[in-house]
Amino acid sequence: MSRHVAIVTDSTAYLPPAALVRHRITVVPLTVVLGDQALEEGTEISARSVAQALQKRRPVTTSRPSPATFADTYRRVAESGATGIVSLHLSSEFSGTYDAAVLAAKEAPVPVRVVDTGMVAMALGFCALAAAEVAECGGEVDEAVAAAEKRAAGTSAYFYVDTLDYLRRGGRIGAAQALFGSALAVKPLLQLADGRIELLEKVRTASKAIARLEEIAAERAGEGEVDIAVHHLAAAERADALAQRLRERVPGLQELHVSEVGAVIGAHTGPGLLGAVVSPR
Repeated sequence: MSRHVAIVTDSTAYLPPAALVRHRITVVPLTVVLGDQALEEGTEISARSVAQALQKRRPVTTSRPSPATFADTYRRVAESGATGIVSLHLSSEFSGTYDAAVLAAKEAPVPVRVVDTGMVAMALGFCALAAAEVAECGGEVDEAVAAAEKRAAGTSAYFYVDTLDYLRRGGRIGAAQALFGSALAVKPLLQLADGRIELLEKVRTASKAIARLEEIAAERAGEGEVDIAVHHLAAAERADALAQRLRERVPGLQELHVSEVGAVIGAHTGPGLLGAVVSPR
C-alpha cells in the first residue's frame, strides 16, 4: 500500500476516464433529479437524457453530494494509503458541493485541504490534473494545492448557449441578465469570472457568436504552451469543428479535449451549449 497525497474532485470536472485512471483521481458524483428519480451523474444518467428532458420541458434539478458521501470517500482514500488529500471542487457560487466537502474534511482520518476552484467542467479538470502531477512527483498537500490554484488563476472558460432560459430557471444567472440576452434575439457569449457566470458579449446570430467564441479562445491561448477543452451539449458537430479550427490556430497547443458535458451542467445550460476552456501551462 503506497503512501501518497491523493486527489479528489467532483463529477463536474468532466475529466477523460483514462486521465482519472492514469492520475488516480477519485470522483465524487453530484446528483441529477429527473422527475421523482435522483440519479448519479456519470453512472446513472447521461447528458443526452437531460437534454431530451429539457426539450420536453420536464423538471430537472441538481443536488450536491452529501457530507456523508464525502466522508466515506475520504475514509476509503485514506485506507488506500493516502497521507493527505486535496479535494478540488466546482465554484461554490454554483453548488453546495464545496461546503459539504468542508464539513466532511473535519472528521477525515488524514488531513484534507478542500479548495473552491471557482471553476467548472475542464476548467476544474485542469486544476485537478495540475495537483495530481505534483502529487505523483512526491509533492505534499500544500504544493499540490498551490499548483491547482495557480492553474485556476490562469484558466479561462467561455461559452455560448442558444438561450439563457435554462440558466435563469436554475438561478445561475439573474433574471435581468437573461432578459438582456433574450432582447432582440441576441445570442449570448458568457464567461466564468470570480466563480460566477457573466455575460461577456452579445452577438446577433448563432454563427457569429460561435465565430467570436473561437476568436476569443485563440486570442486567450496566445503562443505559449496551453491546454484547451471544447465542451458541448447535443452539438457534437459544432464542437468538432471548433476544435479543429483551434488546433490550426493555436501554435502552442499541447492537449486538446473534446467532450460532451455531463448531466449536471447540461441541466443548467440546455442543449446547444458550446464552450472553450483555455488553460496555459
